[in-house]
Amino acid sequence: MDVSVIIPMYNSENTIKNCIDSVLRQTYNGKVEIIVVNDGSKDNSKAIVEEIIQNNSGFPIEFINKNNGGVSSARNMGMKLARGNWIALLDSDDEWLPTKLERQIQLLIENPTIDFLGTNRNGEYFDKILWKKLSLLTRISPKLLMVKFIFVVPTVIFKKKIISDVGYFDETQKYAEEGNYFIRIAQKYNCFLLNESLVITGDGKAHFGHSGLSGNLKEMEKGELKNLKDALNLKIINNFEYSCLVAFSILKYFRRIVIVKTR
Repeated sequence: MDVSVIIPMYNSENTIKNCIDSVLRQTYNGKVEIIVVNDGSKDNSKAIVEEIIQNNSGFPIEFINKNNGGVSSARNMGMKLARGNWIALLDSDDEWLPTKLERQIQLLIENPTIDFLGTNRNGEYFDKILWKKLSLLTRISPKLLMVKFIFVVPTVIFKKKIISDVGYFDETQKYAEEGNYFIRIAQKYNCFLLNESLVITGDGKAHFGHSGLSGNLKEMEKGELKNLKDALNLKIINNFEYSCLVAFSILKYFRRIVIVKTR
């Protein structure tokens, strides 16, 4: 399997080297390309990547510079340039464990009906989500994603052909945009979770309430509510389910506020 790894980068001088190195250290011995999209960084990120490329003897690295347009525009540009038949996403402040790609691709070969595969991160393991018990490999429906957004960007790999059908990330949505995209994919394709932790995100810090886009709880909640509204318009959920999920989302939002204030 040919894999294109898309890494959007913005002012990531403190993390980008470890991020790229985590891909270069992968045990997978198939064909892999790395596409780093510099989204108008103003720090030393560009020079660091150029030095990595100069000294690189591993997977080929393509480096693209663009004006700042947000993480979705950077991801989309990388996805448009991808030559692999599988797309793997990775953010510039996150890292893969060495066996991440090998483990996922092994399962994709063994289960050819899987179109999209995510993993856990930061040592997570899920026994269940509300009523649904999770096994080692579990199909995740779009409705389940709206109960708990279990797919995190740096964990996922998916068939490139999905893009021609579902399209790209919504560049106008600045928060919870990955949720919007993955829900749209899960509506049409077989999405599975590998219940193993193969990624380190945000240096292992808590998943919300810290710096970065995910740190803005209020805007994240607005993004999640937009995703629910879009799901209603796409007829993924009905009006009753929409009302229940909105109430559940608001409850989760207030719970997050309490956790952050008491942390």
